[in-house]
Amino acid sequence: MSAPAATLAPLRNSIFGHPSVDCDVHPPAPAIGDLIPYFSDPYWREMVTLRGIDRLKLNPTSFPANAPINCRPDWAMQASRPAAQVAQMQAQLLEPLGTGIAICNNLHGGQLLHAEDMAAAFCHALNAWMAKEWLDRDPRLRASILIPVENPQMAVEEIERRADDLRFVSIQMFAMGEKLIGRRYYWPIYEVAQRLGLPIAVHAGSGFRFAPTSIGWPSYFIEDYAANAPAFENQLLSLVAEGVFAKFPDLKVVFLESGWSWLPAFMWRANKTWRGVRAEVPWVKKPPAEIMRQHVRIAIQPVDAPPKVDMLEDIVQQIGDDGMLLFSTDWPHWHFDGTDALPGPLSGDRARRVLLENALETYPRIRRSLA
Repeated sequence: MSAPAATLAPLRNSIFGHPSVDCDVHPPAPAIGDLIPYFSDPYWREMVTLRGIDRLKLNPTSFPANAPINCRPDWAMQASRPAAQVAQMQAQLLEPLGTGIAICNNLHGGQLLHAEDMAAAFCHALNAWMAKEWLDRDPRLRASILIPVENPQMAVEEIERRADDLRFVSIQMFAMGEKLIGRRYYWPIYEVAQRLGLPIAVHAGSGFRFAPTSIGWPSYFIEDYAANAPAFENQLLSLVAEGVFAKFPDLKVVFLESGWSWLPAFMWRANKTWRGVRAEVPWVKKPPAEIMRQHVRIAIQPVDAPPKVDMLEDIVQQIGDDGMLLFSTDWPHWHFDGTDALPGPLSGDRARRVLLENALETYPRIRRSLA
C-alpha cells in the first residue's frame, strides 16, 4: 500500500539550502533467510531451503561487501535487522543532510540469476521486502523496482504488480547484462515504463556472463570497476541508435554510479559519427547529444573530478544542460562525500535544479506524492 501524500511532511531545506531528492542510496541486501517469508509462492520458499540457496550470499560480486571502495569505514553497516539499518541511514544520511526524499536501489544478485523463473521469484520477494522493511519505516524513502531483466514478459508482470504503490518510482537494470539495452528485445519493459511514468534506472554492475571489457577479462578490481564507464557509453549510444527514444518519446533513463565527466567527449564523438552515417538510422532525426539531453539523466556521485574546480565547471558547461544532472550521495559507498556531496560548480544558481527540480521532472511519482 502506498504512503498517502497527506502523511508526507513538506520538504524542508537540506544543508545545501534547498529541498533535495537523493536519487541513489543503497540499503544492505537482505540475508536469504530473512527474504524467505517474502516469496509469495510456497514452492520457492521450499526450494530456497532445499537447494541450499539460503546459505548463499547473492550480493553482486562487482560490489564485494568488504572492499574498501564500496563503503566508507565510518558508514559501514553492521549485521543487523532492517529496523536498525533504517535508523542508521536516518542518523548518517537523512537527518544530517536534511534529505527530503531518498531513492533506495537494492544491489542484489537475484536480479541477475540466469534461471529466469528463479530471478522473477527473487525480484518479487526483494520488492516485497523493500516495501515492508524499508519504505514502511520512513515516509522519505522510495525505491526502484527490481525485475528479471532477461525475461521481459516476467519483468512487465513484476512492474505491473508494483504499479499501485507510488513509492516505487523507477525500474532498475544493470549496466552490463546480456545485451545492449537499446535492443528491441527490451522494448516491452520500456512500453510499460512510459505508460506508468517510471524512468529506467541503470546502475553500475554486471551479470558476468560475458567479460566486462570489450576485449576480455581483467585481472584486478580497478580494471573491472573502471570498465563500467565505457559500458555506460555503449548503453547510451544503444538507446539512441536503436530508436528507443523515437519509439518512447516520454521515456527517461537515469544512469547511476556511472560518473559523468566522460559525457562531453562522448557526446561530441556521437554527434560527429552520426553526421557521417545518419542514413543508417533514419529514426535518429536530431544529433545524438540533443536526444541525450532530453531523455537521459545522470546521478552526480561518483564525481570523477579533475584536480581543479574550474575544470569541473568547464565539464558542466560542455555537457550543455545542467538539467541532466541529479543529486545523489551513493550512501554508504565510499564515493559519498558527506556534506561535500554537491560539487562547487553545482551550487549557487544550479543547486535547486540539481537537488530538486530535475528529479521532480524525471520521477513523476515523486512529484505526484508531493503535490
